[in-house]
Amino acid sequence: MSPRSPDIAAPALSLNVHPMRSVLYEELHNRPSPVIEGCCQVAHFTVKLNDNRQQLHAHVVELCRRFSVPAPDPESSCLYQDFGGFELRWERHLEFSNFTFIVHDSEPFAADTLAFIPKDWLANMPGELVVAVNLAVVDKVPDDKELYRWFEGQRVSGANVMDGKATVWTAFRLHSDGFGRILAVNKSMNASENGRLVQRLFELETYRLMSLLALPVARRMGNELGRVQGSLAQLNLSISQLEDRQDERELLKSLSRLAADVERDRSDTNFRFAAAVAYHDLVIDRLNQLDEQPIEGVQSFREFLERRLTPGIKTCISVRDQLEDLSRRIHRTTSMLRTRVELSIQEQNQNLLSSMNRRSEIQLRLQQTVEGLSVVVIGYYILALIGIGVEGLKTIFPWLSPYAVKGVALPIVLLLVYIGTRRLHHKVNKQHQEVTGDLDKPSGH
Repeated sequence: MSPRSPDIAAPALSLNVHPMRSVLYEELHNRPSPVIEGCCQVAHFTVKLNDNRQQLHAHVVELCRRFSVPAPDPESSCLYQDFGGFELRWERHLEFSNFTFIVHDSEPFAADTLAFIPKDWLANMPGELVVAVNLAVVDKVPDDKELYRWFEGQRVSGANVMDGKATVWTAFRLHSDGFGRILAVNKSMNASENGRLVQRLFELETYRLMSLLALPVARRMGNELGRVQGSLAQLNLSISQLEDRQDERELLKSLSRLAADVERDRSDTNFRFAAAVAYHDLVIDRLNQLDEQPIEGVQSFREFLERRLTPGIKTCISVRDQLEDLSRRIHRTTSMLRTRVELSIQEQNQNLLSSMNRRSEIQLRLQQTVEGLSVVVIGYYILALIGIGVEGLKTIFPWLSPYAVKGVALPIVLLLVYIGTRRLHHKVNKQHQEVTGDLDKPSGH
C-alpha cells in the first residue's frame, strides 16, 4: 500500500485553502503500480461498462463481503486488497473496469489463476468482457520447447525491456483457455520494477483491444460512405440539370435527408473514433515506456503493433475525416441549392409585384379618364346644393334668382372642383411613384 499523506486539516499557513487542494495532491497518486515479489501468475480482464457502473460496484462489494475484507466506498474508483489466497486490484475507468488477480505460483499457465474466485460471482459479472489475459512472471529464461508449449505453438513476439532487466513474450492471440498469454522473465528487476512492468503490459493489452473496438464500426461505415457519396454525386448532377421549381424543392428535401443521415452517423461514431485515437496514443506511450531492445530473429512488440494495429486506427481516422468532409460538402451543396431556390422565389415575387404595378397604372389611367366626368358630377351636385340654399333665402331676399346665382357660380364651382381633383390626383400619383420606386430597388444580400 502507498503511504498516506499527513493530516492537513490545520495547515500551518493562515491562507484561504482551495477546496480541491487535497484532491489535486492525491490525484497523481491514484492507481499506483503493484509491488510484486518473485514469481507469480496474474489474471487480468477488462469489462466494458454500459449503464451498469453502480451495479458493477455492488458486484465488487459482494466479493469483499464473501471474503470478509473492507469494501470500497460508492465514490471509489479503485480497490487494492489482499484477499488471503490472492490479491485483487480493481480499477474503474470512464468506459471500462479492470480486474487484476495476483497469485504467487511459479508454474506458468499450469493452474487456473481464478480458482480462488467464486464461479457464480464471475458468471454474474456485469458488463461485457473485452480483455482476458494471463501473465506469468518467471525467473528463468525459457527454451524454445517451453515457449512452444506455453503458447500452444503460436508465433510469438518478444523483446528485452526495462533496460534489459526483463524479457517479455506474447502471441497477441487467444489460447485454448479463452485467455491471452504473456510471459515475463525477471532477470534483475526489484519488486517495484516488476509491478510496473506487469501494469504496463496489461495496459498495453487493454488499450490495444479497446482501440480496435472502432475498427468494425469503421468498416461498416465504409460501405455506408460509398452509398452517401454516390447519392451526393447524383444530386449534384441533378442540380446542374434543373429546369423546374418543383424539382428544386424535391432536391432540397433529398439533400436535407442526406444531411440528416450523415449527421446521425457522425453522432453515432464520433465518440468511438475519438476513443480509438486516444487509446492508440496510450499504446504508443506504453511501448515507449517499455524501452524495447530487439531479440535477434523475433518480431518486437512495436513492430507487430505498428504493422497490425496502426493501419486499423488509420482506417478509423480516415472514415472519421470522410464523414466530416461529406458533412461539409452536403452543407455547401445545400447552401447553393437553397440560394437558387431563394433567387427563384425572389424572381417570382418580383414578377408578381410588377404585375400589381401594371394593374395600378391601368387603374390610374381609368381614374384619369373619368376625372372630367367626376368634375362635372361633383359640380352638378354642388350647384344643386347652391340652388337649394338660394330657394331658402328667397323668403328674406325675394329678388334673388336661383338660376342667376347658379349661372354665376357655375364656372367658379367647376374651376374649384377641377383644381381640387388635380391636387388629389397629384398627391396619389406621388405616393404611387414612391411605392413602386421602393419595389423596383434590388434587395441586397
